[in-house]
Amino acid sequence: MITKSLPNLFTIGNLFLGIIAIISVFNSKPELAAIMVIVAMLLDGLDGRVARALNAQSEFGKELDSLSDVISFGVAPAFIMYVVAFTEMNAAAAWIVTAIFPICGALRLARFNVVAGTPGYFIGLPIPAAGGVLCTLALFHKELNTVVLVLSTLLLSYLMVSTVKYPNFKKVGIPKAAIWITPVVVVAAVVLAVMYPGLLSKLIFVPLLLYALYGLKKTLIGCSSGNEENVRP
Repeated sequence: MITKSLPNLFTIGNLFLGIIAIISVFNSKPELAAIMVIVAMLLDGLDGRVARALNAQSEFGKELDSLSDVISFGVAPAFIMYVVAFTEMNAAAAWIVTAIFPICGALRLARFNVVAGTPGYFIGLPIPAAGGVLCTLALFHKELNTVVLVLSTLLLSYLMVSTVKYPNFKKVGIPKAAIWITPVVVVAAVVLAVMYPGLLSKLIFVPLLLYALYGLKKTLIGCSSGNEENVRP
C-alpha cells in the first residue's frame, strides 16, 4: 500500500511546495519562493518515474499531478513575478498579464491529458519548464526593465499553448532498486535550496531558459527552411 502511494506523496509534496512558494513571496522572500518552485519541479519529475518503476500509475495520480502543476508551476510563478515586478504597473494590465500565465498553463495541461502527443516530444512548452523560467527570471527584476518581464511572461504563456515541439525526457527512468534513494535526494535538494535560495535559483535559470528557447529556435529554423523550399523554382 505504501509502495503504491509513494508517487502520490511526491505529487502532494510538489503541491505543498507550490503553496509555500506563494506564501514565501507574499512574505518578501522571492528567492525562497523561486527555489521552492524548482524543488517542486524535481518532485514533479520524480513522481511519474517512480510510478512507472513501481507499476503504480493511475488515473487518480494523473489528475492529481495536473491539479498540482497548475498551482506550483502556474499560479506560484505568476504571483512571484507579480509581487516583485508588476505591482507598480497599471493595476488592470498587471492583473491580466499575471492571470494569462496560469490560464495558459491550465490549457496546456488539459491538452496534454486529452491529445496524443508526438513520440519523444512535448507539444508546447511544458508548464514546469515555463514556471521554472518565470520564477527564476523574476529574480532579475532589478536588472531588467518591466516591459521585458511582461513580454517574457506573455511569450512563455504563448509557448505553453503553441504547437512548438520540445524534447521529452520522460523515457529516462529510475531503476527500481534506486527508488528508495529518491527521498534522500529530495531532502538533500530541500536543504541546499534553503541554504542557498538566490544563488541556486539564478544558476538553474540558465538551463531552463535554454530549454525554452530550444523549441522556439527549431521551429523558426523549420519555418525558414520551409519558406526557402517554397520559393525555389
